[in-house]
Amino acid sequence: MGIGIVGLGGMGQLHARNVLEHGGRINAGADIIEQKRTRFGKEFGARTYESHEGLIDDDAVDAVVVTTPNRFHEPIAVAALEAGLDVLVEKPLAHTLESARRIAAAEAESDGICMVGFHNRHAASTAMFDEYDNRGRFGELTHVEANYVRRRGVPGPGSWFTDPGLAGGGALLDIGVHAIDLALYTLGFPEVTEVSGVTRTTFGTREEYADPDGFGDNWETSSEPYEVDDSVSAFIRCADGSTISLEAAWATNRESSTDFVVRGTEAGASFDIGDNDLTILETGTGGCDHYADLDLSGDPSITGHLEQDKRFLEAVATGIEPQTNTIDEALTVQQVIDAIYRSSESGRAQQLADPSDQEIRTQLE
Repeated sequence: MGIGIVGLGGMGQLHARNVLEHGGRINAGADIIEQKRTRFGKEFGARTYESHEGLIDDDAVDAVVVTTPNRFHEPIAVAALEAGLDVLVEKPLAHTLESARRIAAAEAESDGICMVGFHNRHAASTAMFDEYDNRGRFGELTHVEANYVRRRGVPGPGSWFTDPGLAGGGALLDIGVHAIDLALYTLGFPEVTEVSGVTRTTFGTREEYADPDGFGDNWETSSEPYEVDDSVSAFIRCADGSTISLEAAWATNRESSTDFVVRGTEAGASFDIGDNDLTILETGTGGCDHYADLDLSGDPSITGHLEQDKRFLEAVATGIEPQTNTIDEALTVQQVIDAIYRSSESGRAQQLADPSDQEIRTQLE
C-alpha cells in the first residue's frame, strides 16, 4: 500500500511513522511549506509536492491521509475521493457542517472509503471499557461526563487554530470534538434529540495572558485578532434517554482534566481520554454494604493513533468498509458542534440540522 500524506507537520509525521510500523509505504507528501517538504522527503524517502493535486495524481498513491488546517479538509478529501482513493482525514471532519456534508456526499459517490481521525476511541482504556460493556458489566448506560479542559493552553494568536476562517471555531472544534465523539461512541451513537450549550471567549482576548506552561507562542508579537471560543459547556440529550455533559476549554480557571465518567445502571467507569487505565465503579452487599472499585491497567504500547491507523490500512488493503471512525459518525459529531454554536448564539436549546441526502444534494447544486 502506497500512502500519501497531505500536511507535513507533526501530525503528518506521526501518521507516516505509524504507516511504516504497520508495513505500509510512504510514497508521497504534500505541503505548501518548502522546509517541511524537504524534511519529510529526506526522512521517509518520499516524493513531495507543493499541492495536493500532484500527490493525488501520483500513481504510487493508493490512499491519502489529510492533516491540514480544518478549512482545507474538504477540497483535499473530495479530490482524493473523486479519484477513487481511500482517505483518512484528521478530526474534525471539516470546519463547518456544510463543508462536512459535501465530504460525505463525495464519499457516497466514490469507490474509496473515508475514515475520520478520532483516535481516542482506540486507546487501551476505551478498549477495556468496550469489552466489559459488551459483557453487560455496566448495565444500561445512562450518562457520560466528558471533560477535556486545559487550565491554560490556548494556541498563540496568529496560528491557524485561532483563525475562524481556517479552523471554523476554537476550543470546541479543536479538543471538544474529541470529547463529543468519545462520549457518543461510548453510548453507541444514539440519536441526538436536543443540544444546549454556551461558548465563551474570555482569555485569548486579554493583552496580559498568563501562559505558565508555554503552551502557545507568538503572544507578544502577534497583532492578529482572536475571534474564537476558548471554552464551552454543553448538555446533550439522546432519544434513548441517555445524556452527555461536556466541559471543554483551552483556558479556564479550574484544574486541567481529561476525565471521563460513564454511569450505568449496574456499574460505572472512569478513565482519562487516551489513557491506558480504567476504573470500574461498583457497590456490593457481601459482608456489609461496600464500594467495590476495580483498577485495570492496559498495555501501554497500545496507542489510539497507532491502532486507528492500523484499522485504516486494513480497510485500504481489503477494500472492506470500515466499521469504526465512519463518516456518518463524524457527520453526527459535526452536527452536534453546529447545534452547540447555534444554541450559544440563540440562548435556546437546538435540534440537529437535517443531514438528509436531499439537503446535501441541494447544497452541492
